[in-house]
Amino acid sequence: MSEAPVPAPAATVSMLRDGDRGLETLMVVRHHEIDFASGALVFPGGRIDAQDSEVSDCCEGVDGVDDSTVAFRVGAIREAFEESGVLLARPRGRTELVGGERLAELDKYREPLNSGEIGLRNFLESERLVLACDLLQHFAHWITPELMPKRFDTHFYLAAAPRDHLAVHDGRESVDSVWISPQDALEGARSGKYTIVFPTRLNVEMLGRSSSVAQAMRTAQDRTIVRVMPWTEKREDGTYLCIPAEAGYSVTEERIEGRLA
Repeated sequence: MSEAPVPAPAATVSMLRDGDRGLETLMVVRHHEIDFASGALVFPGGRIDAQDSEVSDCCEGVDGVDDSTVAFRVGAIREAFEESGVLLARPRGRTELVGGERLAELDKYREPLNSGEIGLRNFLESERLVLACDLLQHFAHWITPELMPKRFDTHFYLAAAPRDHLAVHDGRESVDSVWISPQDALEGARSGKYTIVFPTRLNVEMLGRSSSVAQAMRTAQDRTIVRVMPWTEKREDGTYLCIPAEAGYSVTEERIEGRLA
């Protein structure tokens, strides 16, 4: 029996805002040619790069934090910028986040960062920016099951979206973007309008327990984050995907129908 592939480190961030009907989060639709969760509605995010652990001096809120945790937080912010255009960063020496006008000027860096044409440190130093890691709230930690050919060790974060940042999908990894309530996302999944994979769906459900950005951030801060690596169990009526009850989600098992996602 071949060994399970080592999960690649990844991070994602749920940008939150208070909408007219309650809490909303930014989600993007993965390009159909992406080899993981293609066509799915997801939070912006992706793989951690080696450079993500090397810019702690360009971050706020990482004092005393180990390099691995810094990399996840930096990667979450970088991926959100590349994929959705929202940037959690401050001009060096300032307390306020980058404003909408400055963000529009920085948009030209999204593709070069994504392609590796420019390094993250070069970007931050040339534009005199520091990443606002202090605004991220750890929300969940999931590892892809061992039976999957492509695996990720993913940390989920929450952040209040800057009011004047215009979210625009990148057209490469993501082909659409939407501000949506957790309830509407789940209803869209039930109706077939959206495809939402198991971990994302359970995290959307958990997010839907809060009615405002402030409540969602407080709830995540007070909750013990349990690492979730689903496993399968074969029973008389089929195969079930299971997760630990102490993780606090609405379900602990679900019968697998067709392809595991």
